[in-house]
Amino acid sequence: MSALPEAFRRLPIAHRALHDVTAGRPENSRAAIRAAIAAGYGIEIDLQPSRDGRAMVFHDYDLGRLTSETGPVRGRDAAELAQIPLRGADEGIPDLPEVLALVAGRVPLLIELKDQHGQMGVTDGVLEASTAEALKGYAGPVALMSFNPEMVVAMAALSPDLPRGIVTCAYTPDDWPLLREETRARLRCIPDYDRAGASFVSHDVTDLANPRLAELRAQGAAILCWTVRSREVEARARQVADNITFERYLADIPA
Repeated sequence: MSALPEAFRRLPIAHRALHDVTAGRPENSRAAIRAAIAAGYGIEIDLQPSRDGRAMVFHDYDLGRLTSETGPVRGRDAAELAQIPLRGADEGIPDLPEVLALVAGRVPLLIELKDQHGQMGVTDGVLEASTAEALKGYAGPVALMSFNPEMVVAMAALSPDLPRGIVTCAYTPDDWPLLREETRARLRCIPDYDRAGASFVSHDVTDLANPRLAELRAQGAAILCWTVRSREVEARARQVADNITFERYLADIPA
């Protein structure tokens, strides 16, 4: 297990970077990343694989919400994705190596690998391998996480020296209708924390009363939470969580 660096507890983490599409900064864009760096925030980004196996910095499985194109991200090669403009900006979809070069260790970088299995099982390993390859030699504070614990287990083998965590929530049927009930029930208990060699969880801010979080904290886990969208919610979250992932307002940075 690699401990989560202190900076991930201290600096508020900008969700999908410091995005504001009305200001020309879409989610996970270079502009949003630059803005987060300039403000001194940590940054959370998401990864999806391209058809040719590159780790692309993009949240959704499908292109439709964030670009004028449609279809799965995984259906296009990285070079083609790089040319697809993000809505509200004049830039295409970046890959992980470019974002790592842009951040260059200046702020903490929290990387979420999006589940590629559909039922939170073992994947084909393409996204995990490309992520590990991109991170070789990166010297800045970085941590890896996923809703899919099998992906975190895979990253433990590929990048054993990097801190890892599991993204967690209450797994309600309304929020996760495509997951089998037995899978939802299992994941609610965060049973894979030790097996994944995790040192933190990032938990849904609406479910911070979950007693499992107190158990994990007593074992030394760092508790992050998502997604905080107001100072009022932040104040309540900080009674439980060590740090927040935020959007739609500017969180205060501790002195």
